[in-house]
Amino acid sequence: MTSHNMTVLDTNVLIEILKNNQQAIKQVENIKKKLCVPFISAMELIYGARDKVELKKLQRFLGLFRILRIDQSTLKLSLELVLQYSKSHTLDIPDSLIAAT
Repeated sequence: MTSHNMTVLDTNVLIEILKNNQQAIKQVENIKKKLCVPFISAMELIYGARDKVELKKLQRFLGLFRILRIDQSTLKLSLELVLQYSKSHTLDIPDSLIAAT
């Protein structure tokens, strides 16, 4: 799937949807492309679950999206981003993986 026919949702957008932020929900609903979530964003949400009930809710929620796996080209680009931006823009590893996706 090329990037021209999908939209990648970042962790912050997913959190706003889960908080029932109507503006975020409406903006995402207006997207006509396939909605995808980076693997690392899915992991961040699951890691942040407060309990097993919330974990189940998050699993159902993430099931609505295509989860983008991390492949060799993503890892290579992530490393390039860290090399270029980690010191100047404090880019951390999870965000570099999300950006590379």
